[in-house]
Amino acid sequence: MSRRDAKSLRSHRWYGPDDLRSFGHRSRAASMGCTRADYAGKPVIAIINTWGDINPCHSHLRERAEDVKRGVWQAGGFPVEMPAFTLGETFQKPTTMMYRNFLAMETEELLRSYPADGCVLMGGCDKTTPALLMGAISMNLPAIYVPAGPMLRGHWHGETLGSGSDVAKYWAERRAGNITLQAWTEIEDGIARSAGTCMTMGTASTMTSLAEVLGFSLPGAASIPAVDSNHAKMASLSGRRIVEMVWEDLKPRDFLENSSFDNAIAAVFALGGSTNAVIHLLAMAGRAGIHIALERFDHFSRKTPLLANLRPSGKYLMEDFYYAGGLPALLRVLAPHLDLSCRTITGKTLGENISGAECYNSDVIRTLDNPILASGGLAILHGNLAPNGAVIKASAAEPQLLKHAGRAIVFDSFADMNARIDDPALEVDADSVLVLRNAGPKGAPGMPEWGNLPIPQKLLKAGIRDMVRISDARMSGTSYGACVLHVSPESFIGGPLALLQEGDVVELDVPARQLNMRVSDEDLARRRAAWLPKPGIYPRGYGKLFMEHIQQAHVGCDFDFLEGTAAIPEPEIH
Repeated sequence: MSRRDAKSLRSHRWYGPDDLRSFGHRSRAASMGCTRADYAGKPVIAIINTWGDINPCHSHLRERAEDVKRGVWQAGGFPVEMPAFTLGETFQKPTTMMYRNFLAMETEELLRSYPADGCVLMGGCDKTTPALLMGAISMNLPAIYVPAGPMLRGHWHGETLGSGSDVAKYWAERRAGNITLQAWTEIEDGIARSAGTCMTMGTASTMTSLAEVLGFSLPGAASIPAVDSNHAKMASLSGRRIVEMVWEDLKPRDFLENSSFDNAIAAVFALGGSTNAVIHLLAMAGRAGIHIALERFDHFSRKTPLLANLRPSGKYLMEDFYYAGGLPALLRVLAPHLDLSCRTITGKTLGENISGAECYNSDVIRTLDNPILASGGLAILHGNLAPNGAVIKASAAEPQLLKHAGRAIVFDSFADMNARIDDPALEVDADSVLVLRNAGPKGAPGMPEWGNLPIPQKLLKAGIRDMVRISDARMSGTSYGACVLHVSPESFIGGPLALLQEGDVVELDVPARQLNMRVSDEDLARRRAAWLPKPGIYPRGYGKLFMEHIQQAHVGCDFDFLEGTAAIPEPEIH
C-alpha cells in the first residue's frame, strides 16, 4: 500500500504553512514544551478519552491513554489527548441514552475542529461505544477503538457474582424477605472488584464486541479484562496501528459495508448480546449510509445459534470468556454464518484476523453442534401494540412465557409504577402482564432502562420470578426476564401503547413474532380520538434539542439531522 505524502496530512494545514496563523499554532505548541520535530510531517493522533472520576467503567483510562501515547510516539506520530463527555451508566440521570448523541456530536466536532489526522477512541461503558463510533464514522478520519474491557468476576460466600444479573436476582430475594441486610451489604461489597465494564454479556461487552466485529479494534481487544496486563499492551499496539492507518488513509467508510453489519448482527445472537445492540447498530449503520430494517435482525435471529455460555443467558462471565479464547475464538466457530471477506482496521479481512484463533473451553464457547440455543435468542415483534416493532430477548426469559395471554396492569409512568407495584391491593397475579408506558425516547425522556419491571412483592413472596412485562423503555443488557422492549411508536407520541387500558388482554406470541391487545379497531379509534398528548419538560438547552429531533427506537434513536453521510466543509484556517 502506498504511503501518503506528509504535506497531504490534514494537520499540515495547521502546522505547515509559512504564514501568520501557523506561526500562532507552532508558537503555542512551543509554549507546551513541544518542538517542531515532535509534530512536523507526522500524523497528529487525537486520543478521545472518556475517562472521568464519576465513571467507574473508565477509571483506568487515564493510565491507558498513556499506553496509547507510547504506541503513537513509537510509530512516529504525535499524540494529543482530548477529554470528551463521559457517559457513566450507573450515575448519570435520567439515562446515558439521552446523551449518546451528545457524545457522538462532540466526537465528530472535536475531530473536525482540531488538527487531527486520525483518532484513538477510548471507551467501553454502554452508550460510549456507539457514541464514539457514530461520531468517528460521520467524520470519517482513520479511527481505531480501544475498549475499556470488563471488570473481574465478583464473589460472595463461594458464589460467583455477575454485574446486573445477580443484582436483580438477589434484590428480588431481598424484597421477598430471603436475603438479610447484612448479606445484601456483603454482595454490594463483592460484586464490583476492579475497574472496567460489567463482566456479564451486558450492553458494554456486547457493543465492544460488535466494534471488533465491525473491524474497529485489534483482534481480541474486546475480551481482555480491564486490569489484565495484556490490556495495556493492546492499548499501546492500537497507538502504533493508528499511525500506520493514517499513512494508509484507511477510514471507517472504506471498510464498513452491508456485510460488516450483517456480521455484527449475527454476533449479537451468537453472544447472547444485549437488546440495546438493535438500537445502536441501527444508528451506527445510518452514519455509514447503510440502511438496516428491524426485519434484518429477525432474519439472523432465526438462523444464528447462541454459542457464548455467558450471563444473563448462560453460566459464565467475561473473564471466563477471555480465558476460553475470547471473541476471535467464538467468531471462528461462527465462521459459516459470517462474511469473512470484510476488511478491518488491521488492513486484513475478518477471516484473516481470526484464522489462528482457538477455543480452550467448549462449555464457555459452544460448538455449532452443541449450542446453548439453536436460534431465536432475540426476536422482533409486531402487532397492534407495536406497529413499528418491539424486541424481546427470548433466551433470557422463562420459556413458558414466550406464548402468553394475560390481563394488563398499566403503569402510566415510572413514578406510578413505583407507587403501586408493591401495593397489597394491586389486582395482579402471575398471569398478569405488567405494562409501563411514557418511558420511551421522548416519554421518559431518553428511553431509560426501566423495561425490566419489578415483580410485585406479593408475587415474589409466592415464588414468582418472571412475568411478561411490556414497555417502550429499554432494559440493561445484564437483565433477564420476559420483557418486551422498545415498543414503537412510543406512547408519549400517541403510539398504541398509549391507548391500552388496565384490564385489556395482551397477547404475546414469540414464535409467531406477534404482540397484540384484544381490542377492536373501533374501540382503538374511540380511544385515540380521546387521547391528549402530555407536555414536554424541557423548555431550553440540550433537552429541548433532544425532544425536537430524537427519532424512534425502530430507526435507532439518532437525531434526524445527524443521519447520513453528507459532506461537511473542513474549517478554514485563518
